[in-house]
Amino acid sequence: MEDAALLRPESGPALAFSVDFITPIVDDPETYGAIAAANAISDIYAMGGEPQVALAICGFPQDLLPLEVLERIFRGGRDKAAEAGCAIAGGHTVLDPELKYGLCVIGSVAGEGLDQTRARAGDRLVLTKPIGFGIAAQAIKREKISDDDLAITLAAMTKLNKGAKDAALAAGARAATDVTGFGLLGHLQHLASASGLAARVRVRDVPTLDFVRGLAEAGLAPGGSKRNLEYVAPHTHFRDDVDEVDRLILADAQTSGGLLIAVPPDREPALLAELERNHTSARAVIGELVAGSSGSIEVSAA
Repeated sequence: MEDAALLRPESGPALAFSVDFITPIVDDPETYGAIAAANAISDIYAMGGEPQVALAICGFPQDLLPLEVLERIFRGGRDKAAEAGCAIAGGHTVLDPELKYGLCVIGSVAGEGLDQTRARAGDRLVLTKPIGFGIAAQAIKREKISDDDLAITLAAMTKLNKGAKDAALAAGARAATDVTGFGLLGHLQHLASASGLAARVRVRDVPTLDFVRGLAEAGLAPGGSKRNLEYVAPHTHFRDDVDEVDRLILADAQTSGGLLIAVPPDREPALLAELERNHTSARAVIGELVAGSSGSIEVSAA
């Protein structure tokens, strides 16, 4: 399950196509637009591509919100897309009782890019943003998050995955995916399955927003995260030292999460160095791909 459709012409770079939209996570329209744009553009980065042009998609409840809000959402999305070097050339807006916004993005992919089928046994798994955005978003909606923790969450969610993508290609990585709606375990299962491999993950090495465990223990986990855990259950063996809260966090549904990169072990130091140079949110080796039942995952605490 690749992150974007890929068209390879007889000559020239390939084209990656993707579409994604989300409902609001925060009240501020510009921030919402920026998060939605970063989330949609991430699919192109996960393919090793560069976003080129996008069309905006919006459902807007005109009877409930002033048009100024729509303008501000578009401005936030436009500015974040411009940061990625991606022009928003138009789009389509419809009246909708539920607000939603996102982008249909086209990007170019030079060479092989980052193809989920190209991972190999022994590849290290490197994650470039912390997880826990879904739980944090639930806390935001219920006003159960501090100002400092909110700022940390929004900074990570609005950060583009361009630096992570550039680092992966520079280091010689072959495969990647972005961690979004299916959660870390769900997207890892797709990556491992595409390459016919199994995976191992160590909970202690997975970067997580520091405050998320407390929120999860307080019951602030979205329904999507719980469904994700059910989804991966047939493919995942949790060792006894992995508690229920850690299992839920690993399955937490993300918006605008980081890249999960499969890199050959001899290229791991180069990747980590490139990620540090590109100022990614995180650069953690969380496990590895191994020979075994296709798409299966073993999770241990350490």
